[in-house]
Amino acid sequence: MNARTAAIHSIVAVLDRGKMLDEALPAAAAGLPDRDRALAQEISYGVLRWYFRFMPVVDRLLHRPMNAEDLDLKVLLLAALHEMEHLRTPDHAAVSEAVASARLLGKPWATGLVNALLRRFQRERVQLLAEVLRDPAACLAHPLWLIEALQRDWPGQWEQTLVRSNERPPMDIRLNLQRCPRPEYAQQLAAAGISSQDSALTDSGLRLETAVNVQDLPGFDRGLVTVQDLAAQLAAPLLDAQPGQRVLDACAAPGGKATHMLEYCPDISELVAVDRGEARVGLLATSLRRLQLSATVIDGDARTPAQWWDGRSFNRILLDAPCSATGVIRRHPDIKVLRQAGQLPGLELRQAALLEALWPLLAPGGRMLYVTCSLLYRENDRQIEKFSSKHKDARVLPISAAWGTATTCGRQTLPSVDDTDGFYYALLERH
Repeated sequence: MNARTAAIHSIVAVLDRGKMLDEALPAAAAGLPDRDRALAQEISYGVLRWYFRFMPVVDRLLHRPMNAEDLDLKVLLLAALHEMEHLRTPDHAAVSEAVASARLLGKPWATGLVNALLRRFQRERVQLLAEVLRDPAACLAHPLWLIEALQRDWPGQWEQTLVRSNERPPMDIRLNLQRCPRPEYAQQLAAAGISSQDSALTDSGLRLETAVNVQDLPGFDRGLVTVQDLAAQLAAPLLDAQPGQRVLDACAAPGGKATHMLEYCPDISELVAVDRGEARVGLLATSLRRLQLSATVIDGDARTPAQWWDGRSFNRILLDAPCSATGVIRRHPDIKVLRQAGQLPGLELRQAALLEALWPLLAPGGRMLYVTCSLLYRENDRQIEKFSSKHKDARVLPISAAWGTATTCGRQTLPSVDDTDGFYYALLERH
C-alpha cells in the first residue's frame, strides 16, 4: 500500500459503497507516513472535486466500458489525470506511478493498457478536454441536476458559486473568547509562524493564511480553539442564548455549534445536545471533553422527543437540520457524487418532521434557529414558509446583518459572495 493506492481504495469506497470520504480515507491510509497520507488526501479530494470533468475523458480514452470489478482501474486513471492537470507531478512520473499502482492493485495485466491510455491523453489532451468541456457538468465539474437547481434558485450567483465550490477551502478557526482575547491569540499564532486575519463576520473567528495541522495550533489540546468555518460560527450569536436559559441543540454532532453556544454564553442553565447513534454521540462527547465544557448529551432521534424529553421547555432551540450539504462541497467534494436529486424529497420530509416535532418543546417567547448547509430554496425558505403558514404562533424574525444575502425568510451565505461555506439561517419566535 502506498499513497496512490490508498487514495484509489478510498475513492472506490465512495463511488461503489457510498461511504463518506472522511470515513473512507483514514481507514485506507492507516499506517502510512505523514507525507504519504497527505498525498493520499490530496489525490482523493482532487479526484472527487474534478470527477465530473475527468470521468468523461476516461470514458473517451477507453475503447469499451470496463467491467464493474475494474472500477479501481478507472479511478487509477482519474488519479493520474488529476496529477497531470492539477499537481506538480511531471507527466512521465504520473504515468510511471500509475503503471506501478496497477501492479500494486493486483492487476499486472492492466499495466500496458494504463500506459497506453495515459500516453494517448498526453498526445490528445487539448482535443479531449475541449470535447468534454462542451458539456456543462464537465465544464463546471458538478452534476447537472445541481447546476440546474442553482440556476433556478440563484440566477445572479449560480455560476460563480459553482466555480468557488471547486476551490480549496480556507482554514478558519474559532477562538474561545472566555479564555483568550482574539488579539492575544493572533500574537500566539504569529509567534508559532502562523499568519492569520481577524474575521469581520464574527468576533471569535480567525482565518489562517495557510492550513496547518490542528496540533500546531497554540492551545488546541487545552481547548482554546476549534476549527470551524466562519459561516458556521454565526449560529451561536444569532441564537443569542442568555444567562439562565435552557437550550437544545437538536442535531448536535460533531459538536461545533453546541460548544460554541457554551463558549458564547457560559451561564446558560443547561445545554441539552441530542444526536443519534453511538459514533455521533461519541464525537460530541470528544468535542466537549477537549474544550472542557459540559452538556447533557442524549443518544436519541430528535424527531421523536417523547423518547428522551423530560417535559421542561427550552428557551432556545438550534435545529441544524440534515440536508443536501450543497453549501459545503468545497470541503466535501464527495457530496458531488454521493448526493442525488432523488434524495431531496426524503431530506425535505425529514426537515419538516424535525420542525414539527421540536416546535412544541419551545417555550412561549423562545426562539428557534433553523440552519442548513444547503444552497437550495426547497430545503431553506420553502421549509420555513410552509412551517410558518401552518403555525400561527410562529413568527419569522428578520436577520439584519452585513454578511450574507437576504432571502424571503432568512439569510444565506454563499462561497461566491462571502468566501465562506454556504449556510442558511432562519430565526423563528414562538408567541
